Order: sequence, then C-alpha cells, then structure tokens
Amino acid sequence: MSQRCQVTGAVPRFGKSVSHSHRRTSRRFDPNVQTKRFFVPSLGRTVRLRVSARGLRTIDRRGIEAVVAEIRARGQKI
Repeated sequence: MSQRCQVTGAVPRFGKSVSHSHRRTSRRFDPNVQTKRFFVPSLGRTVRLRVSARGLRTIDRRGIEAVVAEIRARGQKI
C-alpha cells in the first residue's frame, strides 16, 4: 500500500545517507503513516483513514468533519 497521508498528502522523500568516511548512498525518508478509524457524526459511521502523525494533529485542530469534507471535495473515496 502507498505511504501517502490522506489528510496532508505526505509522501516518501529521498535523500542520501552519509557515512563517517563521507560516502553517500541513497535512502528514503518515509512519513509516519498509520491506519486509524474515526467516527464521523454527519455520516453516522466510522471511516478508516491512512494518516500521518501531522495529519492526526490536523484532525485534532480542525475536527474530523472539516477534514472529511475536504477529502471528499478532492474526489477521494472514503
């Protein structure tokens, strides 16, 4: 499954690991994506979202109703 946050859109980034001898090798920075269930009162059911840690903070700040409305406005299926 893709490592993409449904709230913030966070995706893996790429960079380099630098050793003590300063050799550079490719590496990948993955977002902390978790699958969480939220109860949405307007829908009357729970929804399962793949959210990053920052996405959870966004839901806490703005509320699940506003976040779900934004996701649906983008045309994503929930």
